[in-house]
Amino acid sequence: MRRPAKVNKPKKLGEILIDEGVITRDQLHIGLTEQKKVDLPLGKLLVNLGFATEAIMRSALGEALEQDSVDLSNVVPDPEAIRLISSDTARKHKVIPLNYNTQTGSLTIAMSDTFNLFTLDRIRIQIGQHIEIKPVLAGETEISSAIDQFYGYELSIDGILREIETGEADYTNYQGDIEEYSQPLVRLVDVMLADAVKRGASDIHFEPEESFLRIRYRIDGVLRQIRSLHKTYWSAIAVRLKVMSDMNIAETRAPQDGRISRLIIGRQIDFRVASQPTIHGENIVLRVLDREKGVIPLDKMELPEDSMRKLKIMMARPEGMILVTGPTGSGKTTTLYSLLNHVSTEQVNIMTLEDPVEYPFPLIRQTSVSDMAGMDFSNGIKSLMRQDPDIILVGEIRDEETAEMAFRAAMTGHQVYSTLHTNSAIGALPRLRDIGIISEIMAGNIIGIIAQRLIRKLCKYCKESYTPDRYELSLLNYNQDEKPEKIFRPKGCKACDNTGYKGRMALLEILKMNSELDDLLVQGATAKEIKLEANKQGFLTLADDGVRHVVAGITSIEEISRVTDLTERMS
Repeated sequence: MRRPAKVNKPKKLGEILIDEGVITRDQLHIGLTEQKKVDLPLGKLLVNLGFATEAIMRSALGEALEQDSVDLSNVVPDPEAIRLISSDTARKHKVIPLNYNTQTGSLTIAMSDTFNLFTLDRIRIQIGQHIEIKPVLAGETEISSAIDQFYGYELSIDGILREIETGEADYTNYQGDIEEYSQPLVRLVDVMLADAVKRGASDIHFEPEESFLRIRYRIDGVLRQIRSLHKTYWSAIAVRLKVMSDMNIAETRAPQDGRISRLIIGRQIDFRVASQPTIHGENIVLRVLDREKGVIPLDKMELPEDSMRKLKIMMARPEGMILVTGPTGSGKTTTLYSLLNHVSTEQVNIMTLEDPVEYPFPLIRQTSVSDMAGMDFSNGIKSLMRQDPDIILVGEIRDEETAEMAFRAAMTGHQVYSTLHTNSAIGALPRLRDIGIISEIMAGNIIGIIAQRLIRKLCKYCKESYTPDRYELSLLNYNQDEKPEKIFRPKGCKACDNTGYKGRMALLEILKMNSELDDLLVQGATAKEIKLEANKQGFLTLADDGVRHVVAGITSIEEISRVTDLTERMS
């Protein structure tokens, strides 16, 4: 007789807390005994008894109920979400709206009881049945505190600026000692950060001029001016940014670096902050590190089939080096992480050295060299070699010592990934020679080199087609018989903020090394000779890859010309 299959029941809250070492069995027994006297949830009772904090209870309860949980202590509100639910409803039902996604029509709300159907029905009646509700778990005390913070205060940039201008308090001498959310300055900076994230900015620039402050966002790789504020605001905004990023507010004559971590529009966002003294005051730039958008699965990078095949063949080699080249902001780190994510399994030990670590990853041991006293990339590689790695990521090859250690790792049975600053894939070979790596070492140990640029994609809602003229056809290098009947150009609409472009994608130039190219390398061949041989094997340059995307209607000639030289293709 066959025994019935075992059903794995989800653990109870008390068991999870004991397993995690949060409480003891005696404390759980006390809590259960008290629960018989008063009608309160076990979690709340354990907090009241002082056995656990609400933050620990929230995460444990989220695990027990298999629900996402959120820490509201560092939340930056989404003004659109706050406007959807009234203050009375939020207070009555103990909920706080976090994010309203206009594209998917979904509203994320934090609740202390995500299975309370009555509360969910009340909210649906208020916001409309067409909006999907996504509940996440939060502590009841945290929710009450967040309601007090976010309701009753202006949460738009223009409204906050009016509040400062008409208020009696002087915020120009703000020194960071007032942290209450009631202060307009605190809200102003938070809303600016949230606005940049919602617009998809990769960088936020605060640029003081002689009499005004310019605020620009880098969106899809292009800087766009967003606001111009009077110079009187800048000293207070700069101090607030320094306080948030743990910088020295008294130091204004030397560059500083810091980091901010906030929950913005419902997800965790990190900002890398850098200040630079200028003649008109400190210039501050924030790099937006969105963990959800930072790493794209390899299969979703919109790569042509032949490029994807080459990458997978390169990653299949058990040892050697894969290099990604390109200028700052070309997406090298994102591509490296996508490659690592593709090969990351429980059977592989992946170690990284980065400056600094930008995106935390499960199953990958990541080290920031800037956090290690007296440890640079070359010393760090020596240390990693003792950790039994299968794959090593070196953030950047900057000098001969780092390059030598990276190649030594590649020669001793490890797969090594790294970046290099060159303009093309083939240009990486003379660059390594210039650093001090001899050709005999490079030959056989370089798996492949990827050169990369990021291009903007045409907005699918407003792009317009036209017939290319003779000059454009010469740039595309198509003859009369093969010329495309039409290509596309940007127009501009509400969906793309009147830019004509929406989103970005990678252009790749992939040089897969083989025995023929290795032989040329050993013989001291020039970059031109190596390129001729690579062309025979189907090598495509960045311009070639760009033209394929123009003909496919994904981007425009103007955009490809912005990031690569098309004149080399002219017949």
